[in-house]
Amino acid sequence: MNLHEYQGKQILNSFGVEIQRGYVAQTPQEAVEIAKKLTDETGTSWYVIKAQVHAGGRGKGGGVKLAKGIEHVEDIANQIIGMDLVTPQTSAEGKRVHQVLIAEDVYYPGDSEPSEIYMSVLLNRATGKNMIMYSTEGGMDIETVAEQTPHLIFNEEIDPSVGILPFQARRVAFNLGLEGKAFKEMTKFVTALYTAYEKSDSSLFEINPVLKTSDDRIIAVDAKVTLDDNALYRHKDYAEMRDLREENPVEVEAGAKGLNYVDLDGNVGCMVNGAGLAMATMDLIKQAGGEPANFLDVGGTANAERVEAAFKLILKDPKVKAILVNIFGGIVRCDRVAQGIIDAYKNIGEIKVPIIVRLQGTNADIAKELIDQSGLNVHSVIQFQEAADKVQEVLS
Repeated sequence: MNLHEYQGKQILNSFGVEIQRGYVAQTPQEAVEIAKKLTDETGTSWYVIKAQVHAGGRGKGGGVKLAKGIEHVEDIANQIIGMDLVTPQTSAEGKRVHQVLIAEDVYYPGDSEPSEIYMSVLLNRATGKNMIMYSTEGGMDIETVAEQTPHLIFNEEIDPSVGILPFQARRVAFNLGLEGKAFKEMTKFVTALYTAYEKSDSSLFEINPVLKTSDDRIIAVDAKVTLDDNALYRHKDYAEMRDLREENPVEVEAGAKGLNYVDLDGNVGCMVNGAGLAMATMDLIKQAGGEPANFLDVGGTANAERVEAAFKLILKDPKVKAILVNIFGGIVRCDRVAQGIIDAYKNIGEIKVPIIVRLQGTNADIAKELIDQSGLNVHSVIQFQEAADKVQEVLS
């Protein structure tokens, strides 16, 4: 589950990570009141106004602006709230901005130059250890840094059974070239950040940038946080942070129906039971010259109701030119799945795209007979290669 920046900062701050302070506004008028509140609390007279959407690169799309005085806050907030923000991480249509974060200005003058640092915490699946990835090149796309100056990216691997050790936090600060107060503040920051990642059951914490201020404070200016859905039962308060407006509506609908659905960009819809078989089916579609339009796992109980719901989800995608149903009848008998497909087809009415059905397992022969005698625009196959050939045929 992805969070907004302000929500991620709330979690960070609850574990002792110092953050750029701010509050969320739903309207331009509320933004002005928040700006006044920030001035009272922090003394700031400039305000950073940030669109709150689940996408990176907001600044490039005009979603992050600086108000150099409270008299500019309402106008800038009015420009951002309601806009369709297009960034490198959104579709061409962009994402509608419903709220903005009004934050204090932390780039104030002082004894030293402010500097921006990139830092993230995530799981290194190759080693089975957590990893802090960091770089002095903060504020930039980390992919660009990795491509052009890979020597400026550092990794600190942490054994999850032990946790972060003091010497590791110090090594991070040393590699970033910090000294004095900034060095001490960074060791505290890194330790608190790792604790927040671990205790919140997150799969990603990314802060770009972490800022060393002109008076050597270390603060999180941004926060991209992804929580592990499987651990949300332990964090009821985090689960309430979910913003359905930011998610694909078809995926939200699928989740409500108990279906595992991921929207993709292809032209062949998939309906499968089991994640492994789904991945193999997607490979099959690509081998046949098509592109999978979705990942859809209907689970072990592929009855008529679930099959009908799955068909309706797939058919909402106008790019779908064919549907491949690939079910292994282990938990559920193939003939029951076949009857479910027939009943679902009749309930939906005419389905204008061809459907290829491969049912293997218990009573697969009976299932094929049911499909063949249904009189519907459904093609029954037995072998994987037959399915690939039929997909290729209907797409040509």
